Amino acid sequence: METARWLGSAGQVSGLLTLFVRHTSCSILIQENADPDVCRDLNGFLRRLVPDAEHPSMRYLTHTLEGPDDMPAHIKAALLPVSLSIPVRDGQMALGSWQGIFLFEHRARGRRRCVSAHLSVD
Repeated sequence: METARWLGSAGQVSGLLTLFVRHTSCSILIQENADPDVCRDLNGFLRRLVPDAEHPSMRYLTHTLEGPDDMPAHIKAALLPVSLSIPVRDGQMALGSWQGIFLFEHRARGRRRCVSAHLSVD
């Protein structure tokens, strides 16, 4: 919603929008926006794929300075995108009917996150 408002303030332009999340323990995704179960299921899958450092399969981790979700969050961010390129037509993102942009938090407790946006106009 915030991205669409910002983009609307640029006028009826066409080009390419780049979004970049400026953190190492979260990702930015385009995913289904109609059913919140999609993001819940994706999060559940990632928790199974990369469990917290306290899980026996993760004993090899050494970077746990900020807690048991610290290094697992970095691993998840390494597997998922931290930037997106989205076509813009007439001042609107050219997303599919069911697509939305999600800041995907990989830490147990959410943190303040910053996304940089750049619009290259045709």
